[in-house]
Amino acid sequence: LHHPNPHQMPPMATSASVLTLPRLSISPTMPARASPTTTMTRRTRPLRAACAYTLQEGQSRRSHRLPCGLDLEVIAQQPPSPPPTPGRSERPPLVFVHGSFHAAWCWAERWLPFFSHAGFPCFALSLRAQGESSIPSDTVAGTLETHTGDIADFIRKEVPVPPILIGHSFGGLIVQQYISCLQGSEPFHPKLSGAVLVCSVPPSGNSGLVWRYLLTKPIAAIKVTLSLAAKAYANSLPLCKETFFSSQMDDELVLRYLLFAYHLQLT
Repeated sequence: LHHPNPHQMPPMATSASVLTLPRLSISPTMPARASPTTTMTRRTRPLRAACAYTLQEGQSRRSHRLPCGLDLEVIAQQPPSPPPTPGRSERPPLVFVHGSFHAAWCWAERWLPFFSHAGFPCFALSLRAQGESSIPSDTVAGTLETHTGDIADFIRKEVPVPPILIGHSFGGLIVQQYISCLQGSEPFHPKLSGAVLVCSVPPSGNSGLVWRYLLTKPIAAIKVTLSLAAKAYANSLPLCKETFFSSQMDDELVLRYLLFAYHLQLT
């Protein structure tokens, strides 16, 4: 249930292969961005100015316009000059898809610098209603199919060669859905060079994991359930760290990440 420690970089993969998966029939939704109050209210305009992510050197931010008129935030980082050594094949672009209540910034913090300096062109997207992306007028930001279609639209229009698609948590489920759509729908879902799942939600959802966790570690499971379902982490820094981060992580760093995601003030 814990997210990877953002201080630890993954070993660089030398190759990746596309997974073969059956077409998914589930349709989970991505909730709209949470407001700082205990009552979940929809904002007509996102709260951004005070907590916008500051780009690192070499990174750029732009918007990708979807056919529906909404904009997706894109944070990009290209490999440094000079170009790759002559005779060495260029590495495929990496397209990063975040999980629930995150945005492109979670990849921009460490993953984009690491992989771009290794020679990979990197693109991190913020899904609808997350980060600097547009907020739809619907009750939920979108379905699994909607988010998958958004990723496909970006790749089709802005990535000239087949990329490696990387998804974390709920973003991993979007990657799996994308793969399941590859057969027979190439005009809508461009081919990939590979796919990577990072602590991904499985096709069956999280229910099996939750029940195993409840039976093997009931006290910890109850605390996590209260933290997530009741959003108790929004009012307790220790509980927030226990739910999402390492206990050794600096409090100020945890607060910094949470401000990007939720615009909260924890105690």
